[in-house]
This record gives sequence, structure tokens and C-alpha cells, in this order.
Amino acid sequence: MSESERSNIKEINISKEMRTSFLDYSMSVIVSRALPDVRDGMKPVHRRILYAMNDLGMTSDKPFKKSARITGEVIGKYHPHGDSAVYETMVRMAQPFNYRYMLVDGHGNFGSVDGDPAAAMRYTEARMSKISMELVRDLNKDTIDYRENYDGSEKEPVVLPARFPNLLVNGSSGIAVGMATNIPPHQLGEVIDGVLALSKNPDITIPELMEVIPGPDFPTAGMILGKSGIRKAYETGKGSITLRAKVDVEQKSNGKEVLIVSEIPYQVNKARLIEKIAELVRDKRIEGITDLRDESDRSGMRIVMEIRRDANSSVILNNLYKHTAMQTSFGINLLALVDGQPKVLNLKQILFHYLEHQKVVIRRRTEFELRKAEARAHILEGLRIALDNLDAVIALIRGSQTTDIAREGLMTQFNLSEKQAQAILDMRLQRLTGLEREKIEEEYKNLMALIAELKAILADEEKVLEIIREELTEIKERFNDSRRTEILLGGFENLEDEDLIPEETIIVTLTHNGYIKRLPISTYRSQKRGGRGIQGMGTNEDDFVGHLLTTSTHDTLLFFTNKGKVYRAKGYEIPEYGRTAKGLPLINLLEIEKGEFVNAIIPVKEFADDCFLFFTTKHGISKRTTLSSFGSIRNNGLIAVGLRDEDELISVRLTDGSKDIIIGTKAGMLIRFPESDVRTMGRTAAGVKGISLRNDDEVVGMEILEDDEEVLIVTKNGYGKRTPAAEYRVQSRGGVGIKTCNVTEKNGELVAVKTISGTEQDLMLITAAGVLIRMDANDISRTGRNTQGVKLIRLETSENEYVSTVAIVEKEEEKETETEIETVTVEKPAEGEGYESTDASESTETQDESADSTDEE
Repeated sequence: MSESERSNIKEINISKEMRTSFLDYSMSVIVSRALPDVRDGMKPVHRRILYAMNDLGMTSDKPFKKSARITGEVIGKYHPHGDSAVYETMVRMAQPFNYRYMLVDGHGNFGSVDGDPAAAMRYTEARMSKISMELVRDLNKDTIDYRENYDGSEKEPVVLPARFPNLLVNGSSGIAVGMATNIPPHQLGEVIDGVLALSKNPDITIPELMEVIPGPDFPTAGMILGKSGIRKAYETGKGSITLRAKVDVEQKSNGKEVLIVSEIPYQVNKARLIEKIAELVRDKRIEGITDLRDESDRSGMRIVMEIRRDANSSVILNNLYKHTAMQTSFGINLLALVDGQPKVLNLKQILFHYLEHQKVVIRRRTEFELRKAEARAHILEGLRIALDNLDAVIALIRGSQTTDIAREGLMTQFNLSEKQAQAILDMRLQRLTGLEREKIEEEYKNLMALIAELKAILADEEKVLEIIREELTEIKERFNDSRRTEILLGGFENLEDEDLIPEETIIVTLTHNGYIKRLPISTYRSQKRGGRGIQGMGTNEDDFVGHLLTTSTHDTLLFFTNKGKVYRAKGYEIPEYGRTAKGLPLINLLEIEKGEFVNAIIPVKEFADDCFLFFTTKHGISKRTTLSSFGSIRNNGLIAVGLRDEDELISVRLTDGSKDIIIGTKAGMLIRFPESDVRTMGRTAAGVKGISLRNDDEVVGMEILEDDEEVLIVTKNGYGKRTPAAEYRVQSRGGVGIKTCNVTEKNGELVAVKTISGTEQDLMLITAAGVLIRMDANDISRTGRNTQGVKLIRLETSENEYVSTVAIVEKEEEKETETEIETVTVEKPAEGEGYESTDASESTETQDESADSTDEE
């Protein structure tokens, strides 16, 4: 390296240099590419496209020109970037589903709402739209500043005059470095009314502005749910609104319902939306849609979904809103450039800066017109002097050897300026006629009046505002149209507002394959024990009801899964279906993982510190945790208990910390111990041994037991019994327990261990085939621990017909007026068969059939 080369090397701090360089780069992106100017609502590329089209004369009243010509003009003179960036921007400005008021009038294929791209620029043609002419109006009247283009060979506008508030009218979106903007489009007339209101009352509040600008108005229409998000965005500059497709429910002549989607949320791809719906139907995440087709044409959008006759269209629609882009969120971020600096603005500030820009435009235009009028008046004053001294002027001109001598003579003799003297020399002889002299006088008189008016405007800001109001009103009258997006009010400020949900007692059922639904508790009426029951739920051949509980629409339901996780949902969030309907796939309600299923559901009103959840696993491990530990649960769930050695969570119960716990196993063993034997542990703790198991035995149930309660057990083959709590002595946790049922081949192994406390309770039994029977708990015989019980439900002779789920519900008085529910307690047998007894005396058939057996410690 030579000495001269070494002298050119500079030592710099690389950290400082990186910061400086990145800051320069980021500011370049922010100011020169990504963010719109608050005054005209345009980024540089949009501004350059319109300016180039206007400069080429491609105005709305001229023929279309090739898009390639426009693109070449823009990138050649003003925008030194790729041609695709310019052309794609121009395409968006011509798309009716992207721009609320299109700024480019396109001719040819400019894409579609299905995401189809526009044709190549050599095929399409374009020109300025009529409304975009208002953005460049008065551009030649010195209303704005210019700057040099990238190579200094041309001039380009810093900002357009923008005779309407384009930033709000068409919106803008862009991602800069470290910041982004997302401004929704609005209805032209409403925004203009907002500017007019601000011009008349500078102290107007944002709630008052929202009376004339209620919210965004999207080109694809749709609906906005509530105004809270709009209000927050208008007041702070940031907020989020929920957009929803417009759906009409029609009924065909055959009674089937059809969902008709006529409007979709802004910037949603219609083709992808339909593909997503089809995918959900194919994967059975949404059930009940039998046909899906796109009938959209030139007259409008129309997506048709036919609904199965037994399906609930409201439930399907809610699931479509939840799992597809038929309902989306639009994050509003009112970020724009103010004096070259990015700022987050509220609604009033945006209107204020636009109004200030218009004041500058009107003043500069007025000053331009004043200079022009004064220059013309100056010439007319010279012509008037010449006409008043016509003979002397003519003599002076005739006596001059050259034009310069004549000009100097006029300036000296009549005290004229050079421009006035030149105008006299250029005057044609026809101007010497009497009529022409009168025209000069009339023009001069009008000019003086105009000059006085222009000076008055410049001296009075109220006159400037009045001109702005008049011109905005004129634009509103020419281009205003109807609002497209509907803003739905009432209850959408908080979509989970319980005050809007009636509180009622419901039954929630969950099948083994994960279908959930809710029903009013009055759906089922009490029957006598031994009845055949009514069809409580429609299921597939390989599905059966797994869980059934009574709760309230306002309760929080905690869903505990076999993997020891917990999820939550409100009672009213569980979809309501008909009595024989299968229900909604649980995966559509909770974000449960593959291979995970719910095996305990706890309804909770309040998450108090003095309440506990008691857990028991299949391997007999128990744990106690405060209820308040589960007050905040994420959508993807929380760990409720730590599991070991392929163990599974079997049962969870809500306690007050002072109860006795019973744990029953499928082999008929049961242990009773104080809850206090298990100390309070953290949410993710594994627990301690609650019962010791023998051989291949496993836990089938865990309950809380009071002294005045009875233990109710039900076996797989439909047998059951009640046993007083006194027969189960209190032991220490961890033992093998004592026998609670004599398990035989006839009655089958235990499937449920429950507790009942009084006479106002009913027992619900559900078989694997989905048959449900509700009976008075008092109809069940009270027997000793070692008996096998009495028959509770008659089962068909099928391997799929067995008791799968048992639930205790509060008794409901029988209503004689209920005729829609089957009330018979027996079925008519096939020919040659006899009736099977369902009377309580049947207990003699099975009571005390087992031999005496000793307690097993």
C-alpha cells in the first residue's frame, strides 16, 4: 500500500458508523417510501404516478394510454425503483376492492378480489379518474413546493394540493423501519363533513366528530362490530376493530337453510376464504354444510352454503366467524408524516393538519391570482395612459428610429414601466376603436375589484375557510355516495359481556369423540327407574356420551384433560343444539392438542383463595391446589397437574379444604380419607398417593363425601345401589381401601362412584349408544357395601350397549304440558316376548345376591 493510499484511510468507530448508517437508511424508508404525508395522504410513489399522468395529459377526459408508458415515465423521471413496484401500485389505485375512491381509471384486466393478478403493463391501459383530478387541481398556480428529482434533471411536487382529505378517504398502509401505518378508508361525505365541522368549531371534541364520522367505510362493505375500537383509534391513534362478512340466511322450499355471503371483510381473498371453508368441512371441524359454491358475477358477490336440515345455521355461522376470514380484526394505526416527521395522530389532528394544508393552498393560490391580476392591471394602466395621450404616443413612435428608442421615449415621457411601454408597442391598431377602449376600461374595472377581493381574502382567515368550505361542499356534491360498511351497535363493545346473556340452568354434554353441546335442563323429564329412556344425543356408531353436567350459562367451565392440562370456556360459549343433534367438535371450542381428551369438567362462579381443586389420577395419585391458581388460563391451556409414568388425570372436584374424599376403583374397592391428608400444592405439582392399587386395577372415580350423604355406585351392565356414608370409615390416605361392591360377571365392573345428599336429586344414565334415562335417586335401592345392586336401566343385548356415563342433577318438577318429550317407561316388546318389570320391587331379583365378604384393608 502506497503512502498516499494509506493517508486516505480513516479510522472510525464501527458501532457508531452502523448506528448512523442504519438511521439514515431507516429515515429514508420512512420519509421517501413507506409512510403517507398527512396533507395529501400519499406516499411518494402514488404522488409521482398521478403527477406523471397529469404531466402527460392522461386526464379523465382524455383517451386511455398504455400502462407501460405511464410506468416508464414514472421510473424514468421520478421513481428510481423497479417497474413492477410502480405498476403494482398503480394497479391497486385502480382496484375497486382496494380503494374506496379509485384514483386511476383502469382499462383491461386489473385483477380481482380472488387474488388474480393484473395483466402485464403492455396489455392494460389507464388514465386519471375524475376524483383524482381534484388532487392535482390548482397544481399550476404555485400552490405547493417542488423539489429536484433523483438526478436533478426534473422537478417533482413535495405534496399535492389534495382538494379532498385523501388520507382518511382512501386510507393507507405501509411498513417502514421500526414502525408501520394502517389507516382504514372512510366515506367521502362523512370525512368532508368532519373537516367542515372542525373549520366552524376549532374546539370540537372527538366524540362530536364521531357524530359525523362514525367510523371507517371499506370498499368491500361488510360490518364493523361495535364502536369501542373505533373510538379508541380516533382518540389515541391506535385501536383494533372487528370486521365481519355480511351473511343472509335464506330458506329453500324443501325447508333447508342456505347461508348467502354477499360482503366480506376488507382485504380478504375470496377464493382463499372459500378454500378454507371447504378445508374445515372436509376435516369435519365444521359440520352441517352440505354444499359450497361461488355464484359471484358482475352484479356482485355471492357465496352460497347449503346447511343440513338437522344442523343449526347459527352455530355453523359462529364457527365460520371464528375459524375463517369471515371475521377478521383490522388494527388501526394512524401514523403519518407531519413536516417530514412520523407521528401517530388522532382523528382531530389528521383533520387539523389537512385543514391547515388547505389554508396554505388557498392562500398561495390567492397570492398567485393576485400577482397575475396586478400584473395585468399594470399593463392595462399603461394602455389607458396611451389611449388618453394617443396622438403624442403615435407621434413619438413614428419619430423613433428603433423599437428600443421608442420604448425608452414612452418610459421617459409618460412615466411608464418597461412592461407597459412594451405592451403599448405591441398593441394592435384595432384596440384604438371606441369599443375596444370600453373593453379595456371594463377589464381594468373588474380587475381592480378582483384585486380588492383577493387582498381581502388574504387579510381574513375566515374568508379562506369559507372558500375551503365551498370547494369541499362542491366536491361532496359531485362524488359523494352511500356508506357501504354497516356499524353494528349494542353488545359488540365486549363480545363476552355476560349482561347480554340470559342466565339459565343448562346441561352440557361431551361425547367420547369430542362433540360438545348445551341444552336447557327442561329438555329431559324424570322417569321411573328401569325405563328404556329417551334418545339424549345423536352419535356415530363409534361414539358415546362421555360427560354430562348441570351448570349455568354464566359459569366458567374448566376442562381438565387426560394429559393434566386445563382449558376454560364460559357456559354461554358452549353452542346450543337440539336434543338429538351430535354437537360441535370440541376442537372448535378449545385449542386442545392431538391425542388429548377431556375427562373432567368443573363449573366455577368465582376463583376464590379459600376454595380448592382436588385431583386424582388413574394410578391413584392425588393432589390439592387452590382454585385461584386457575383464574387466568391462556387459550392454549395450562398445566393443571404433573403426570408421571404414563399416568392420566381421572377426576377433579371442587372443595372447601375440609371435606372427606372417596376414591373408587373398577375392581370395587373404595377408600375414604380427610382432604387435609393431602397438603396444598402448586399448580404443576404431581401429588401424593391417594389409594394403593392391586394387580391391573385403576381408579374410576373420586368424590367428596359428607356424613349425611350416601355413596352411589353404577356398574357397566346397568346395576347400581346406594350405601350410607357411615359404612365407609375414615382411613389414612394411601391404603387399599374397603370393598364397596361385589363385582360379578352379571353386574360388571364399576364405571362410576357418585355421592348423593338428599331427596331433590335425579340420576342420569347414558349408554354408549347415546340412550339417556333420568330417574329419581330415591327409586334406587339402599343396600350394603358388599351387594351388587339392582338393575337401573334395561340394556339391549349388544356389546355396544353398556353404561358409559353417570351424572347427578337437581330434581325438576314434571310438567304435564310437555308433550314433545317421550314419557313411556317401557317399550312394547317384539311379538312373542313379554314385558320386563320396571317396578321398584325388581330389587328382590338382585338384592343381597352376593355372599358375605369381609372388609379388605
